[in-house]
Amino acid sequence: MTVIAAPSAHRVPVALGACLLSFAAFWCAQRAAHVSMIDLMVYRAEGETVRAGGDLYALRTTEAHLPTTYPPFAALLFTPLTLLDTAAVRTLATAGNLALLVAFVALSLRLAGHARLESVWWVSAAAVWCEPVWTTLRYGQINLLLAVLVLWDLSRRPGHRWAGAGIGLAAAVKLTPALFAVFLLVTGFVQYLRRGSGRPWSRHAGTAAATFAGATLLAAAVLPYDSWRFWTRMVFEASRVGLVEDTANQSLRGVLARLLHTTEPGAWWAATAAAAGAGGLGLAVAAELRGRRPWAVAACAVTALLVSPVSWSHHWVWCVPMTLLLAATCRTAALCTAPVFFSYALWWVPHGPGRLELHQSGVELTLSALYVGAGSAFLVLTGVRLSRTCRTV
Repeated sequence: MTVIAAPSAHRVPVALGACLLSFAAFWCAQRAAHVSMIDLMVYRAEGETVRAGGDLYALRTTEAHLPTTYPPFAALLFTPLTLLDTAAVRTLATAGNLALLVAFVALSLRLAGHARLESVWWVSAAAVWCEPVWTTLRYGQINLLLAVLVLWDLSRRPGHRWAGAGIGLAAAVKLTPALFAVFLLVTGFVQYLRRGSGRPWSRHAGTAAATFAGATLLAAAVLPYDSWRFWTRMVFEASRVGLVEDTANQSLRGVLARLLHTTEPGAWWAATAAAAGAGGLGLAVAAELRGRRPWAVAACAVTALLVSPVSWSHHWVWCVPMTLLLAATCRTAALCTAPVFFSYALWWVPHGPGRLELHQSGVELTLSALYVGAGSAFLVLTGVRLSRTCRTV
């Protein structure tokens, strides 16, 4: 494990001051923009429904009539939100997300092998303004919490008894992080075929699966009806999450829907997602087995975002470790990647009521596919670097 280096005495206060100033400006900008934190209000409504014994998946809340989309275990975790009034919940959620951003940056820098304390503050000061992070805080989302759980888990020493718990919990709240457990399991299996032993990875994956199962069974014991409905029906209804062609949907399915001008890309998406999933997971496993865990983790995260039916732009907070990794190894690529997430360019295209995204063309299609393009390019670069490593061995 990389230890955060001790900087000279004057650097940390300057960096910390810059970070606090940036956070204060960010907080003021969010208040000036009158952000609704609409997803946070959905979470709070879910907690209220649990406490009242209501039908969790019949819930429609806020002015947008948003439904419950997460597994029942998430709703159990949201019940404490009901103990505070709306203003207090919004304040604590913003402060908590800013703290989580600092933790996420620290873990990302550790992953990239550049864990200097002043760097944590400088990067956090900048990262808060990138579109995925801004939107995460704007909506009061939990993306940073899930990302921190995953990175905290993967930064622990191999064989640690609790390694896997973070991934399991994250997957119990939201299914997408489960791909990290699959990545660990496949890595262990491949290593077993090669060397006759893949225990560290298999044990890691096993703990993740056991934690996920435990959290899910707990939710089933407390919310049996809601659990039955989710795992037998709701989990298969991706359309409940939102319009597939929405510009904010930065997944392969969203890009194909806009490109083909259809609300259901069907077989095209299935084939593309299968190829991207197999290729991305293969790259992640190959990187892990060659001792390139930073590339393995980033490749797995990008693959999960690409193949998910819906990956809203705020899900792409994984751009932080991805860009930091590129900055540490390939600065030209980092300079090309950072503007994608800091420019907010995907919102320069027609979007909103009237399903305008179904009529995009040319430059508009390119702009509304920026995150998918950046993620795909990252996977290609990962493959190129691994092939070069293989030739030099």
